[in-house]
Amino acid sequence: MPADVAHTLESTLIGLADGQADEVAARLRELGPDRCATALLGELSSRALLFPEPAGKTAVRATLRLGAETLEYEVVLGGGSAEVRPGPAPDALAGFTQDLVELLRAVYGAPGRHDATFAPRVADPERPVMDPADPVITQRAAAVTALHQLSGALSRPERSLNELAVRFESDKWGGHWYTPHYDRYFAPLRNSPVTLLEIGIGGYDAPDQGGASLRMWKHYFPRGTVHGLDIYEKHGIAEPRVLPLRGDQGDPEYLAKLAADIGPFDIVIDDGSHLNHHVLISFQALFPHVKPGGLYVIEDTQTAYWPGWGGDATDLNAPRTSMGMVKGLLDGLNHQERPAGENSDLSYTDRNISGVHVHHNLVVIEKAVNAEQGAPSWVPRDVDPESWYTGPARDE
Repeated sequence: MPADVAHTLESTLIGLADGQADEVAARLRELGPDRCATALLGELSSRALLFPEPAGKTAVRATLRLGAETLEYEVVLGGGSAEVRPGPAPDALAGFTQDLVELLRAVYGAPGRHDATFAPRVADPERPVMDPADPVITQRAAAVTALHQLSGALSRPERSLNELAVRFESDKWGGHWYTPHYDRYFAPLRNSPVTLLEIGIGGYDAPDQGGASLRMWKHYFPRGTVHGLDIYEKHGIAEPRVLPLRGDQGDPEYLAKLAADIGPFDIVIDDGSHLNHHVLISFQALFPHVKPGGLYVIEDTQTAYWPGWGGDATDLNAPRTSMGMVKGLLDGLNHQERPAGENSDLSYTDRNISGVHVHHNLVVIEKAVNAEQGAPSWVPRDVDPESWYTGPARDE
Protein backbone atom coordinates (compact mmCIF):
# COMPACT_ATOMS: atom_id res chain seq x y z
CA MET A 1 0.00 0.00 0.00
CA PRO A 2 1.54 3.36 -0.95
CA ALA A 3 2.58 5.33 2.10
CA ASP A 4 0.82 8.47 0.88
CA VAL A 5 -2.45 6.83 -0.13
CA ALA A 6 -4.38 8.38 2.76
CA HIS A 7 -2.98 11.88 2.24
CA THR A 8 -3.34 12.87 -1.41
CA LEU A 9 -3.30 16.49 -2.53
CA GLU A 10 -7.04 16.20 -3.18
CA SER A 11 -7.76 15.12 0.40
CA THR A 12 -5.64 18.02 1.66
CA LEU A 13 -7.56 20.50 -0.50
CA ILE A 14 -10.90 19.07 0.65
CA GLY A 15 -9.89 19.58 4.27
CA LEU A 16 -8.71 23.11 3.51
CA ALA A 17 -11.74 24.32 1.55
CA ASP A 18 -13.88 25.55 4.45
CA GLY A 19 -11.15 27.52 6.24
CA GLN A 20 -10.74 31.27 6.66
CA ALA A 21 -9.82 32.98 3.38
CA ASP A 22 -6.46 34.38 4.50
CA GLU A 23 -5.43 31.09 6.08
CA VAL A 24 -6.51 29.18 2.97
CA ALA A 25 -4.53 31.51 0.72
CA ALA A 26 -1.41 31.08 2.86
CA ARG A 27 -1.75 27.31 2.77
CA LEU A 28 -2.23 27.30 -1.01
CA ARG A 29 1.05 29.21 -1.31
CA GLU A 30 2.76 26.60 0.87
CA LEU A 31 1.38 23.73 -1.20
CA GLY A 32 2.25 25.49 -4.46
CA PRO A 33 -0.33 27.60 -6.30
CA ASP A 34 0.31 25.96 -9.67
CA ARG A 35 0.08 22.47 -8.19
CA CYS A 36 -3.20 23.30 -6.45
CA ALA A 37 -4.68 25.09 -9.46
CA THR A 38 -3.85 22.19 -11.76
CA ALA A 39 -5.51 19.73 -9.37
CA LEU A 40 -8.63 21.88 -9.02
CA LEU A 41 -8.99 22.40 -12.76
CA GLY A 42 -8.50 18.66 -13.27
CA GLU A 43 -11.34 17.89 -10.83
CA LEU A 44 -13.52 20.55 -12.41
CA SER A 45 -12.83 19.13 -15.88
CA SER A 46 -13.76 15.60 -14.81
CA ARG A 47 -17.12 16.89 -13.56
CA ALA A 48 -17.58 18.90 -16.76
CA LEU A 49 -17.63 15.67 -18.75
CA LEU A 50 -21.10 14.98 -17.30
CA PHE A 51 -22.43 17.91 -19.37
CA PRO A 52 -23.05 18.02 -23.15
CA GLU A 53 -19.75 18.43 -24.99
CA PRO A 54 -18.67 20.57 -27.94
CA ALA A 55 -18.57 18.94 -31.36
CA GLY A 56 -14.78 18.72 -31.35
CA LYS A 57 -11.76 19.41 -29.17
CA THR A 58 -12.20 22.94 -27.83
CA ALA A 59 -9.94 25.04 -25.61
CA VAL A 60 -11.03 27.26 -22.73
CA ARG A 61 -8.66 29.78 -21.15
CA ALA A 62 -8.59 29.70 -17.33
CA THR A 63 -7.02 32.64 -15.51
CA LEU A 64 -6.69 32.20 -11.75
CA ARG A 65 -5.48 34.72 -9.20
CA LEU A 66 -3.96 34.29 -5.76
CA GLY A 67 -3.28 37.75 -4.40
CA ALA A 68 -1.00 39.51 -6.89
CA GLU A 69 -0.06 36.25 -8.62
CA THR A 70 -1.78 35.26 -11.87
CA LEU A 71 -1.80 31.71 -13.22
CA GLU A 72 -2.94 30.79 -16.72
CA TYR A 73 -4.09 27.44 -18.13
CA GLU A 74 -5.66 25.93 -21.21
CA VAL A 75 -8.45 23.42 -20.55
CA VAL A 76 -9.23 21.29 -23.61
CA LEU A 77 -12.63 19.57 -23.66
CA GLY A 78 -14.35 17.29 -26.17
CA GLY A 79 -14.38 13.71 -27.35
CA GLY A 80 -15.16 12.36 -23.88
CA SER A 81 -11.90 13.60 -22.37
CA ALA A 82 -10.42 16.65 -20.70
CA GLU A 83 -6.85 17.94 -20.47
CA VAL A 84 -5.38 20.76 -18.40
CA ARG A 85 -2.29 22.40 -19.88
CA PRO A 86 -0.18 25.05 -18.13
CA GLY A 87 0.36 28.40 -19.79
CA PRO A 88 -1.76 30.90 -21.75
CA ALA A 89 -4.29 29.88 -24.38
CA PRO A 90 -4.19 32.75 -26.92
CA ASP A 91 -6.31 30.94 -29.49
CA ALA A 92 -9.16 30.04 -27.11
CA LEU A 93 -12.39 31.85 -27.92
CA ALA A 94 -13.80 31.28 -24.43
CA GLY A 95 -12.33 31.75 -21.00
CA PHE A 96 -12.94 32.69 -17.41
CA THR A 97 -11.14 34.33 -14.52
CA GLN A 98 -11.58 33.48 -10.85
CA ASP A 99 -9.89 33.83 -7.51
CA LEU A 100 -8.06 30.58 -6.63
CA VAL A 101 -9.44 30.49 -3.08
CA GLU A 102 -12.97 30.82 -4.42
CA LEU A 103 -12.30 28.12 -7.03
CA LEU A 104 -11.22 25.83 -4.19
CA ARG A 105 -14.47 26.53 -2.33
CA ALA A 106 -16.52 26.01 -5.50
CA VAL A 107 -14.91 22.63 -6.17
CA TYR A 108 -14.45 21.21 -2.68
CA GLY A 109 -16.17 23.54 -0.22
CA ALA A 110 -19.54 23.33 1.47
CA PRO A 111 -22.54 23.86 -0.85
CA GLY A 112 -23.41 27.44 -1.63
CA ARG A 113 -22.67 30.20 -4.12
CA HIS A 114 -18.99 30.55 -4.91
CA ASP A 115 -19.04 32.80 -7.96
CA ALA A 116 -18.35 36.30 -6.68
CA THR A 117 -15.08 36.48 -8.64
CA PHE A 118 -16.06 34.16 -11.52
CA ALA A 119 -16.07 36.09 -14.82
CA PRO A 120 -16.76 34.14 -18.04
CA ARG A 121 -16.10 35.60 -21.48
CA VAL A 122 -16.55 34.51 -25.10
CA ALA A 123 -14.79 36.46 -27.83
CA ASP A 124 -16.99 38.24 -30.36
CA PRO A 125 -16.35 37.64 -34.07
CA GLU A 126 -13.93 40.08 -35.64
CA ARG A 127 -16.30 40.61 -38.56
CA PRO A 128 -20.04 40.47 -39.21
CA VAL A 129 -21.30 36.92 -39.69
CA MET A 130 -24.40 36.44 -41.80
CA ASP A 131 -24.00 32.92 -43.21
CA PRO A 132 -25.15 30.16 -40.81
CA ALA A 133 -22.61 27.84 -42.45
CA ASP A 134 -19.69 30.16 -41.65
CA PRO A 135 -17.14 28.20 -39.56
CA VAL A 136 -16.88 31.18 -37.20
CA ILE A 137 -20.38 30.35 -35.93
CA THR A 138 -19.48 26.69 -35.41
CA GLN A 139 -16.27 27.58 -33.58
CA ARG A 140 -18.01 30.08 -31.32
CA ALA A 141 -20.80 27.61 -30.53
CA ALA A 142 -18.19 25.02 -29.54
CA ALA A 143 -16.48 27.57 -27.30
CA VAL A 144 -19.78 28.48 -25.62
CA THR A 145 -20.55 24.79 -25.05
CA ALA A 146 -17.11 24.09 -23.54
CA LEU A 147 -17.35 27.13 -21.26
CA HIS A 148 -20.82 26.00 -20.22
CA GLN A 149 -19.38 22.61 -19.27
CA LEU A 150 -16.95 24.22 -16.85
CA SER A 151 -19.34 26.82 -15.43
CA GLY A 152 -22.02 24.15 -15.04
CA ALA A 153 -19.60 21.92 -13.14
CA LEU A 154 -18.76 24.83 -10.84
CA SER A 155 -22.41 25.05 -9.80
CA ARG A 156 -22.26 21.40 -8.65
CA PRO A 157 -25.76 20.24 -9.65
CA GLU A 158 -26.87 17.11 -7.81
CA ARG A 159 -27.41 14.36 -10.35
CA SER A 160 -29.46 11.34 -9.32
CA LEU A 161 -27.59 8.22 -8.32
CA ASN A 162 -29.56 6.28 -10.93
CA GLU A 163 -28.28 8.65 -13.61
CA LEU A 164 -24.69 8.36 -12.40
CA ALA A 165 -24.93 4.56 -12.30
CA VAL A 166 -26.08 4.49 -15.91
CA ARG A 167 -23.50 7.09 -16.96
CA PHE A 168 -20.60 5.07 -15.53
CA GLU A 169 -22.14 1.66 -16.34
CA SER A 170 -22.34 0.46 -12.75
CA ASP A 171 -24.52 -2.62 -12.25
CA LYS A 172 -25.99 -1.10 -9.09
CA TRP A 173 -28.84 0.05 -11.36
CA GLY A 174 -29.76 -2.15 -14.27
CA GLY A 175 -27.99 -5.31 -13.10
CA HIS A 176 -29.31 -4.80 -9.57
CA TRP A 177 -31.70 -2.15 -8.27
CA TYR A 178 -29.67 -0.87 -5.36
CA THR A 179 -29.22 2.83 -6.14
CA PRO A 180 -32.66 4.00 -4.89
CA HIS A 181 -31.85 2.37 -1.53
CA TYR A 182 -28.36 3.83 -1.52
CA ASP A 183 -29.72 7.29 -2.22
CA ARG A 184 -32.08 6.99 0.73
CA TYR A 185 -29.28 6.24 3.20
CA PHE A 186 -26.36 8.14 1.64
CA ALA A 187 -28.12 11.42 0.77
CA PRO A 188 -27.50 13.01 4.22
CA LEU A 189 -23.76 12.48 3.67
CA ARG A 190 -23.67 13.61 0.05
CA ASN A 191 -21.97 16.97 0.62
CA SER A 192 -19.69 15.80 3.42
CA PRO A 193 -15.98 15.03 2.98
CA VAL A 194 -16.61 11.30 3.31
CA THR A 195 -14.07 8.50 3.24
CA LEU A 196 -15.61 5.55 1.40
CA LEU A 197 -14.23 2.03 0.96
CA GLU A 198 -15.80 -0.37 -1.52
CA ILE A 199 -14.62 -3.98 -1.53
CA GLY A 200 -14.62 -5.30 -5.09
CA ILE A 201 -13.60 -3.21 -8.11
CA GLY A 202 -14.62 -5.49 -10.98
CA GLY A 203 -12.94 -6.25 -14.26
CA TYR A 204 -11.45 -9.52 -12.99
CA ASP A 205 -7.64 -9.62 -13.41
CA ALA A 206 -7.30 -6.78 -15.96
CA PRO A 207 -5.43 -3.91 -14.26
CA ASP A 208 -7.23 -1.22 -16.27
CA GLN A 209 -10.77 -2.64 -16.13
CA GLY A 210 -13.50 -2.12 -13.55
CA GLY A 211 -14.09 0.77 -11.19
CA ALA A 212 -17.49 1.80 -12.57
CA SER A 213 -19.04 2.11 -9.12
CA LEU A 214 -16.00 3.92 -7.75
CA ARG A 215 -16.37 6.61 -10.41
CA MET A 216 -20.09 6.77 -9.67
CA TRP A 217 -19.35 7.36 -5.97
CA LYS A 218 -16.73 9.99 -6.83
CA HIS A 219 -19.33 12.11 -8.58
CA TYR A 220 -22.08 11.40 -6.06
CA PHE A 221 -19.80 12.58 -3.23
CA PRO A 222 -18.06 15.66 -4.71
CA ARG A 223 -16.01 16.11 -1.53
CA GLY A 224 -15.37 12.42 -0.96
CA THR A 225 -12.32 10.18 -1.18
CA VAL A 226 -13.17 6.80 -2.71
CA HIS A 227 -11.02 3.73 -2.06
CA GLY A 228 -11.52 0.45 -3.89
CA LEU A 229 -10.14 -2.89 -2.66
CA ASP A 230 -9.63 -5.85 -4.96
CA ILE A 231 -7.71 -9.13 -4.96
CA TYR A 232 -6.20 -8.10 -8.32
CA GLU A 233 -3.92 -5.20 -9.14
CA LYS A 234 -6.01 -2.30 -10.44
CA HIS A 235 -3.55 0.58 -10.84
CA GLY A 236 -4.94 1.39 -14.31
CA ILE A 237 -8.23 2.74 -12.95
CA ALA A 238 -6.67 5.24 -10.54
CA GLU A 239 -7.66 8.88 -10.87
CA PRO A 240 -7.92 11.81 -8.47
CA ARG A 241 -10.16 10.81 -5.54
CA VAL A 242 -10.41 7.22 -6.83
CA LEU A 243 -7.71 5.14 -5.16
CA PRO A 244 -7.44 1.40 -5.92
CA LEU A 245 -5.82 -0.95 -3.41
CA ARG A 246 -4.79 -4.55 -3.75
CA GLY A 247 -5.55 -6.95 -0.93
CA ASP A 248 -7.53 -9.95 0.28
CA GLN A 249 -10.82 -9.26 2.05
CA GLY A 250 -10.48 -12.64 3.71
CA ASP A 251 -7.26 -11.61 5.49
CA PRO A 252 -8.16 -9.94 8.82
CA GLU A 253 -4.58 -8.79 9.46
CA TYR A 254 -4.44 -7.01 6.11
CA LEU A 255 -7.82 -5.40 6.74
CA ALA A 256 -6.69 -4.15 10.15
CA LYS A 257 -3.62 -2.55 8.57
CA LEU A 258 -5.76 -1.07 5.80
CA ALA A 259 -8.16 0.49 8.30
CA ALA A 260 -5.27 1.93 10.30
CA ASP A 261 -3.80 3.51 7.16
CA ILE A 262 -6.87 4.99 5.47
CA GLY A 263 -9.68 4.85 8.03
CA PRO A 264 -11.82 5.59 9.84
CA PHE A 265 -14.55 5.23 7.25
CA ASP A 266 -17.86 6.99 6.77
CA ILE A 267 -19.05 4.21 4.46
CA VAL A 268 -17.92 0.65 3.78
CA ILE A 269 -19.55 -1.34 0.98
CA ASP A 270 -18.87 -5.07 0.64
CA ASP A 271 -19.33 -5.90 -3.04
CA GLY A 272 -16.42 -8.34 -3.05
CA SER A 273 -16.30 -12.10 -3.46
CA HIS A 274 -19.72 -12.64 -1.80
CA LEU A 275 -18.33 -15.83 -0.24
CA ASN A 276 -20.01 -16.01 3.14
CA HIS A 277 -16.87 -16.48 5.21
CA HIS A 278 -15.29 -13.46 3.46
CA VAL A 279 -18.36 -11.35 4.25
CA LEU A 280 -18.13 -12.25 7.93
CA ILE A 281 -14.36 -11.69 8.15
CA SER A 282 -14.61 -8.30 6.44
CA PHE A 283 -17.46 -7.14 8.67
CA GLN A 284 -15.71 -8.22 11.88
CA ALA A 285 -12.47 -6.52 10.82
CA LEU A 286 -13.82 -3.29 9.34
CA PHE A 287 -17.03 -2.41 11.20
CA PRO A 288 -15.09 -1.21 14.29
CA HIS A 289 -13.37 1.30 11.97
CA VAL A 290 -16.64 2.85 10.72
CA LYS A 291 -17.23 6.28 12.23
CA PRO A 292 -20.20 6.86 14.54
CA GLY A 293 -23.01 7.90 12.22
CA GLY A 294 -21.47 5.90 9.39
CA LEU A 295 -22.83 3.00 7.38
CA TYR A 296 -21.71 -0.54 6.53
CA VAL A 297 -23.35 -2.15 3.50
CA ILE A 298 -23.40 -5.79 2.40
CA GLU A 299 -24.45 -6.45 -1.18
CA ASP A 300 -25.67 -9.61 -2.91
CA THR A 301 -26.76 -11.46 0.21
CA GLN A 302 -28.47 -14.08 -1.98
CA THR A 303 -25.30 -16.14 -1.56
CA ALA A 304 -26.37 -16.76 2.06
CA TYR A 305 -28.69 -19.41 0.57
CA TRP A 306 -26.23 -20.89 -1.95
CA PRO A 307 -24.26 -23.87 -0.56
CA GLY A 308 -21.48 -23.47 -3.12
CA TRP A 309 -20.77 -20.00 -1.73
CA GLY A 310 -20.80 -21.07 1.90
CA GLY A 311 -24.53 -20.47 2.29
CA ASP A 312 -27.24 -22.70 3.70
CA ALA A 313 -30.71 -23.12 2.20
CA THR A 314 -31.88 -25.39 5.04
CA ASP A 315 -30.74 -23.72 8.26
CA LEU A 316 -31.79 -20.16 7.51
CA ASN A 317 -30.33 -18.90 10.79
CA ALA A 318 -26.90 -20.47 10.38
CA PRO A 319 -24.46 -17.93 11.91
CA ARG A 320 -21.78 -18.79 9.35
CA THR A 321 -23.87 -17.16 6.58
CA SER A 322 -24.20 -13.46 5.90
CA MET A 323 -27.94 -13.40 6.57
CA GLY A 324 -27.55 -15.57 9.66
CA MET A 325 -25.08 -12.99 10.97
CA VAL A 326 -27.48 -10.15 10.12
CA LYS A 327 -30.33 -11.86 11.98
CA GLY A 328 -28.04 -12.14 14.99
CA LEU A 329 -27.36 -8.40 14.81
CA LEU A 330 -31.09 -7.80 15.24
CA ASP A 331 -31.06 -9.55 18.59
CA GLY A 332 -28.13 -7.41 19.65
CA LEU A 333 -29.96 -4.29 18.52
CA ASN A 334 -32.68 -5.13 21.07
CA HIS A 335 -30.37 -6.18 23.89
CA GLN A 336 -32.05 -3.74 26.30
CA GLU A 337 -35.12 -5.94 26.28
CA ARG A 338 -33.41 -9.06 27.56
CA PRO A 339 -34.28 -10.12 31.14
CA ALA A 340 -32.06 -8.74 33.89
CA GLY A 341 -28.88 -10.74 34.29
CA GLU A 342 -28.77 -11.78 30.64
CA ASN A 343 -27.42 -8.50 29.37
CA SER A 344 -24.00 -8.38 31.02
CA ASP A 345 -21.79 -9.70 28.19
CA LEU A 346 -22.50 -7.35 25.32
CA SER A 347 -20.55 -7.58 22.08
CA TYR A 348 -19.11 -4.63 20.16
CA THR A 349 -21.95 -4.82 17.65
CA ASP A 350 -24.56 -5.05 20.44
CA ARG A 351 -23.31 -1.71 21.74
CA ASN A 352 -22.65 0.05 18.42
CA ILE A 353 -25.40 -0.81 15.93
CA SER A 354 -28.41 1.49 15.93
CA GLY A 355 -30.23 0.20 12.87
CA VAL A 356 -30.31 -2.70 10.41
CA HIS A 357 -32.16 -2.18 7.12
CA VAL A 358 -32.73 -5.24 4.95
CA HIS A 359 -33.76 -5.04 1.31
CA HIS A 360 -33.70 -7.68 -1.40
CA ASN A 361 -30.05 -8.80 -1.52
CA LEU A 362 -28.90 -5.63 0.27
CA VAL A 363 -28.27 -4.87 3.94
CA VAL A 364 -27.47 -1.41 5.35
CA ILE A 365 -26.13 -1.29 8.92
CA GLU A 366 -26.09 2.01 10.85
CA LYS A 367 -23.36 2.64 13.39
CA ALA A 368 -24.14 4.62 16.54
CA VAL A 369 -24.19 4.04 20.27
CA ASN A 370 -27.00 1.59 21.00
CA ALA A 371 -28.17 2.75 24.40
CA GLU A 372 -31.80 3.57 23.75
CA GLN A 373 -33.92 3.11 26.85
CA GLY A 374 -35.82 -0.16 27.00
CA ALA A 375 -39.31 -0.89 28.28
CA PRO A 376 -40.00 0.11 31.93
CA SER A 377 -38.58 -2.33 34.47
CA TRP A 378 -41.95 -2.74 36.18
CA VAL A 379 -43.43 -4.39 33.09
CA PRO A 380 -43.24 -8.15 33.86
CA ARG A 381 -41.21 -10.18 31.40
CA ASP A 382 -42.09 -13.69 32.48
CA VAL A 383 -45.91 -13.77 32.86
CA ASP A 384 -48.89 -13.48 30.55
CA PRO A 385 -49.85 -9.76 30.49
CA GLU A 386 -53.52 -10.75 30.74
CA SER A 387 -52.88 -12.13 34.23
CA TRP A 388 -51.52 -8.94 35.77
CA TYR A 389 -53.27 -6.12 33.90
CA THR A 390 -55.93 -4.56 36.16
CA GLY A 391 -56.46 -1.16 34.56
CA PRO A 392 -59.49 0.13 32.60
CA ALA A 393 -60.83 -2.22 29.98
CA ARG A 394 -58.97 -1.98 26.70
CA ASP A 395 -60.73 -1.00 23.52
CA GLU A 396 -61.74 -3.97 21.49
